[in-house]
Amino acid sequence: MADLMNSDVFLAFCTYATIVVLKMMFMAPLTGYFRMTRKAFSNWEDTAMSKSPEARKKMLQTNPDVERVRRCHLNDLENIIPFVVIGLLYALTGPDLSTALLHFRVFVGSRFIHTVSYVLALPQPSRGLSWVVGMITTFSMAYRVLTTALYL
Repeated sequence: MADLMNSDVFLAFCTYATIVVLKMMFMAPLTGYFRMTRKAFSNWEDTAMSKSPEARKKMLQTNPDVERVRRCHLNDLENIIPFVVIGLLYALTGPDLSTALLHFRVFVGSRFIHTVSYVLALPQPSRGLSWVVGMITTFSMAYRVLTTALYL
């Protein structure tokens, strides 16, 4: 365990995994911000800032901006959690530091580009390409894990 803690690859993984997890966590307050500024809520109790029942009913709505941020957050959940699990296993296989850094940095960059292109509704293929780059990176690490494990 001490060797693992002193591993540059493991420390790099911890750094980049923390960055993308924090980015994913940031999406929840961003969703809240969009809900507040667009006055679009999904729960009755969230509309309590307005006193009249009619105004509260108007706030129970879906809003395209809120839904866009929510979908981006869901996409983060679908991609960052596998990256963290597979990335940890990948770090345990003892890859070269430069190769590991390339994987970690490409994935983190792809997720930031994906978020910006999703939230700002940039034209495709910006969002699609950034998603594909992240997936290929995760699959590349998974391939290393599986091929290393097969030889044990």
